[in-house]
Amino acid sequence: MHFCTVKQNKRMNSMKRLVSLLIILITINAFAQTTISGKVLDAKRQPIEGANVYLEGTYDGGTTNEKGEFLFKTEETQTQTLIISFVSFETEQIHSDVSTLQNINITLREDINALDTVVLSAGTFAAGDNSKISVLKPLDVVTTASALGDFVGALQTLPGTTTVSEDGRLFVRGGEAEETQIFIDGIRVFTPYTPSPNNSPTRGRYSPFLFDGITFSTGGYSAEYGQALSSVLLLNTIDVPDQEKTDIGIMSVGATLGNTQIWDKNSLSVNASYINLAPYNAIFNDRNEWKKPYEGASGEAVFRHKTDQGIYKLYSAFDASRFDVIQEDINVTEGVRFKLNNSNLYFNGSYTGELNDVWQLFGGLSYTYANNNIDIIGNTISNNENSIHAKFKLKRRFNSRLKLNFGVEYFATQFNEDFVEPTIAPLNYGFNNNIAAAFTEADVFFSKKLALKAGLRLEYSELFKETTVSPRVSLAYKTSAKGQLSLAYGGFYQNPNSDILKFNQALKAQNTQHYILNYQLNTDGKIFRAEAYYKDYNNLVKYDTSFTQFDSNYNSNGSAFAKGIDLFWRDSKSIKNIDYWLSYSYLDTERDYRNYPVAAQPNFANTHNLSVVGKYWIDQWKSQVGLSYTYASGRTYTDPNQTGFLNAKTKSFNSLSVNWAYLLSQQKILYFSVNNVLGIKNINGYQYANTPDLNNNFSRRALRPALDQFFFVGFFWTISEKGTDNQLDNL
Repeated sequence: MHFCTVKQNKRMNSMKRLVSLLIILITINAFAQTTISGKVLDAKRQPIEGANVYLEGTYDGGTTNEKGEFLFKTEETQTQTLIISFVSFETEQIHSDVSTLQNINITLREDINALDTVVLSAGTFAAGDNSKISVLKPLDVVTTASALGDFVGALQTLPGTTTVSEDGRLFVRGGEAEETQIFIDGIRVFTPYTPSPNNSPTRGRYSPFLFDGITFSTGGYSAEYGQALSSVLLLNTIDVPDQEKTDIGIMSVGATLGNTQIWDKNSLSVNASYINLAPYNAIFNDRNEWKKPYEGASGEAVFRHKTDQGIYKLYSAFDASRFDVIQEDINVTEGVRFKLNNSNLYFNGSYTGELNDVWQLFGGLSYTYANNNIDIIGNTISNNENSIHAKFKLKRRFNSRLKLNFGVEYFATQFNEDFVEPTIAPLNYGFNNNIAAAFTEADVFFSKKLALKAGLRLEYSELFKETTVSPRVSLAYKTSAKGQLSLAYGGFYQNPNSDILKFNQALKAQNTQHYILNYQLNTDGKIFRAEAYYKDYNNLVKYDTSFTQFDSNYNSNGSAFAKGIDLFWRDSKSIKNIDYWLSYSYLDTERDYRNYPVAAQPNFANTHNLSVVGKYWIDQWKSQVGLSYTYASGRTYTDPNQTGFLNAKTKSFNSLSVNWAYLLSQQKILYFSVNNVLGIKNINGYQYANTPDLNNNFSRRALRPALDQFFFVGFFWTISEKGTDNQLDNL
């Protein structure tokens, strides 16, 4: 009995010691835990409820309550990383000893990468999305009734452009067509348009199907782009095609063939086309007498190689065209015969890649060779141009709120021309125009509502021995959840074109200043845009003859201004299966340049321009029908029977175009379009006789389009892996 009692006591003592040890361990462990606490606020010092707060690499953490407060315990010691995150705010990290993470106040900044962040939009057109840039997809190009598959034609339905139907190029905000420069993958295109007879619109050289987006900036654009007084047009080739396919097109004016191949990390897209207007002209006679109707062949290829860090692209395009035509002239009884043979080669190579998490690299090079052989009234002109553009650019991302771009580039152009006229000795003239440039630009986001882009561009012209400095700045403020206000200012320089430089190089770079105020309202599927601008030109070229020639006297004393308002509305949601946009531009401009005796509204400028574009998908017909209406007020011309210069105006321009795309099957499309379906007799201007008649009146003839209407029929067939895509992107 005594022995059992002793054993029980020993057991009791052992249990007491064990309990005491456990109590000591628990107490020690409790004292080893650290309490982490604090409050999470936004920039307005308001509490954020539901924010996640935790120690990186552990399960220790919690969420904030309605007062923004958090509290949790941890056994971690020494320096740790505290993570604080919440949707639509930037994640915050605090590296500190856990003993200091008590009663701390943390302020989260709004995430400027969110979709509702302000965008820098002044001078850059946004059509139907909330991106920083304006993108017209190939679908918009080929389904706009008046565009006839030309990206330039589609852009002419946007505000800021001027209707010059007999030219076909982009005239932007009181600027001439040569003031708009085109870039492919960031590299300059020196000869972007195909040649055409006088009073006949030209077309862009390049197929829209090789590009995944078109950015159109009507002013105030980035310091990265130079030698453009009015506008830049950026064409970006497709990075990585999603499938192999073949595109076949048979048209009333020719044929097209395209193919895309993909292997490993490489892909190749090729596109070829042949245009011959002889059959069309045989059916629809125009006002010209064709000895050889327009004929042209072209080919394009894009090779891509994808790496882990970036992508290489090689783009090349070649085209050749010719025609021989006799055009009516009031001063030449037999008409003016104009014959042309043109060939053009363009090569573009670029690399875009990531050096690391914060550095991005871009390098690119383009080469252009253009040759023209012209015969006009027995005079022969032969010219060729060799041009190079090289660019190197770095982008440094400091954080989500600050990004810095800087780079250098070099333009080199060599132009030569031979002129042979039977009664005089042959003439030869030309020039070398080399320009070196450097640029830097910073994107600063102060908050989701306020952003700034500021840059500087320096250019040195070897031809003029002149250095120019171009500041650029753009500011954007978000006024509401869907609306924003933007301001932009920029200085821009551009050397005169080859028609002037081939005769005289003792000039200056032409320049202009842009001032832009923009308001944009962007909701789901809808966008409203209003923009006011003012442009001030200096150093424009003047000469004292009827047109540029070798014995003209040239100077850089010309000037001009342009001011106006652009309005745009696009809606693809309100009415089922209908997408439409409205564009209106008001332009007030005068120029004192070329051979102008006084400042006047130039004959390429319309005061009022209106475009209406609509597209309607009809399920029962498996069709998309579209219309495009253009109105432009009259343009100036000089009537020698009255006093003054550019003293009269033509009647207004009106044109209604319609199209119909019918899906024979998912990948076979039949396409019809008619330009100016109402057959309106538009007049582009007047040509007057050089001498008056017996009554001392100068007779005239109207300058009308070669054809009042243009009919187009095409069959397009896509053969693809998926079997569902077509050339109109399923409409």
